Amino acid sequence: MNDDQRTHPSKVSDDRASLTSFLDYQRATLAMKCAGLTGKQLKQKAIPTSGLTLLGLVRHASAVERSWFRWIVNAEDVEMPWPGKVDGTFAEFHVEDADVDEAFEIWREECARARAVVSSFNSLDDTVDFRGDTISLRYVLTHMVEEYARHNGHADLLREAIDGAVGE
Repeated sequence: MNDDQRTHPSKVSDDRASLTSFLDYQRATLAMKCAGLTGKQLKQKAIPTSGLTLLGLVRHASAVERSWFRWIVNAEDVEMPWPGKVDGTFAEFHVEDADVDEAFEIWREECARARAVVSSFNSLDDTVDFRGDTISLRYVLTHMVEEYARHNGHADLLREAIDGAVGE
C-alpha cells in the first residue's frame, strides 16, 4: 500500500477544480485501501464490533454515487445496484455472496458517470429540485468529499486490521 499513485489536488485551483479533484483523490484513496487484497480479505469483517468490510464500503460508494449524481442531480430513473435492506442495514453492506469484480466494475462505472454529470453543469451554483429541496452542484460535490472522507477513515481501520498496512 506504500505505492501512492493518487493525484494530489492543486493548492491553488478554482472551486470547481478543487472540489472535483478532492473527490477524485478520495475515490483513489478508497481504491488504494483495497489494492492488493484477496476477495476473502475484502469481505472480511476485520473489526469485531463492526459489520463493515472494505467491499461493503466499495458497494456503498457505488450506491451513493448513483443516488446523488444520477438519480438526484441528473433526474435519471435508476435503481440502486443493491436495493433494499437486509437485517436493517443497506443491502450493499452484505457481501458474503458478493462478486468482487462486479462490485469494483459498478463502482468505476458510477464514478465515470458522476464525472460526466458534473461536467454537464455550467456552474457549481447550478441547482436541481429534488422533492421540493433546491440542491446545488457545489453542495453535492462537498457532500461527496465528506462521504468518502468519512468512509475512508473506516477503510483505514479495516485495512490495518486485515494486514497491518497503514498510511494515508
